[in-house]
Amino acid sequence: MTTSHRRHFRRSRTARAAALLLAGLASAALAGCGTGGKGEPEALGTQGAARAPRAVPEIPPGLPGMPPLLDPRDVYAADRPNRLSPVVRDFPSRVYVPNTTSNTVSVIDPATYEVIDTIPVGVQPQHVVPSWDLKTLWVNNNRGHTLTPIDPATGKAGTPVEVHDPYNLYFTPDGKYAVVMASMDRELVFRDPHTMAVAKTVPVDCYGVNHADFSADGRYFIVSCEFSGELLKVDTAKMEVLAKQRLPFEGAMPQDVKISPDGRTFYIADMMAHGMWVLDGEKFTEPKLLPTGKGCHGLYVSRDSKEMYVSNRGEGTISIFDFTQNRLTKKWRLPDGGSPDMGGVSADGKVLWLSGRYNGEVYAVDTRTGRQLARIPVGGGPHGLAVYPQPGRYSLGHTGIFR
Repeated sequence: MTTSHRRHFRRSRTARAAALLLAGLASAALAGCGTGGKGEPEALGTQGAARAPRAVPEIPPGLPGMPPLLDPRDVYAADRPNRLSPVVRDFPSRVYVPNTTSNTVSVIDPATYEVIDTIPVGVQPQHVVPSWDLKTLWVNNNRGHTLTPIDPATGKAGTPVEVHDPYNLYFTPDGKYAVVMASMDRELVFRDPHTMAVAKTVPVDCYGVNHADFSADGRYFIVSCEFSGELLKVDTAKMEVLAKQRLPFEGAMPQDVKISPDGRTFYIADMMAHGMWVLDGEKFTEPKLLPTGKGCHGLYVSRDSKEMYVSNRGEGTISIFDFTQNRLTKKWRLPDGGSPDMGGVSADGKVLWLSGRYNGEVYAVDTRTGRQLARIPVGGGPHGLAVYPQPGRYSLGHTGIFR
């Protein structure tokens, strides 16, 4: 071997040694990055099977004091058929119907489809609202400026509480406040949920605040402004309006509001646009319209969280929206027409109850077939009826939004 060959061999051997040393350091570094806190390296290469990453759903921090969702993928997981809270388990099953022009509440026995009682209340009762703790039904006497409490255990009315302009009533998810939708006063009024003493009054610059629903984490809620065709986004804890937008439809009249089971989308019924607005609540960007039928009004989620029943008051129909398919799949038509408005689903999920606003009647509809089961005469101008009791741990208000 020549001198030059020996020098080349020594250089090659040195390079190979350096390469092996660098490879070893790199492997050690990789192993160090994968330690689980006890010094054991993650399995790499042929030394063993790599650990599968854990699929952990992202759960945003909720409103402090709000009971956590039973399932982060379904805000309605607590509303399964007949899953009644111990608080309401012994209450008789009834349908409470506020009659706006009769100033009464008709009480229906759903087993017989008959009116078994008529309760005198204040002037222009609009909605019957279950309290956050499920123990009381509040009748919103809009023009009488009172709330009439009804004990659902006995069906008896108590002493009215003075509350100005209570068109509708909601409760914050932590149970800390009642929120009165003072439609004509143009205010959101946060009150004590038991005494109804005022905690904070929030003036708004839209007209006709009336319906709402809360985000999955409870930190904000979306409010419809019926008479100015606008939406509000409201911070729950701060009790202040975060944003406002006008719906992109001339003459829009937004009504009921519901969040999707996965918590990603809000749906807002619009009786003049004849459909639902589909809104990203987080971004609060311009919503898109999904036509359903004339006079789109009330929105009710099925007990399995798969569908939503949409009442079209102006044509006497009910549209069925499938959440998974993200489209309308069916339309049920009431025989002899009608004006299906607000209502709710029975505890077992088999019957949809809706008031007939302009017909002085209530409709019971089979949720499996769409067949009308009963058409029950009540007082004048029946509106936001409550089916009670219903499954759920607590109420967010309206005619029954339960979590």
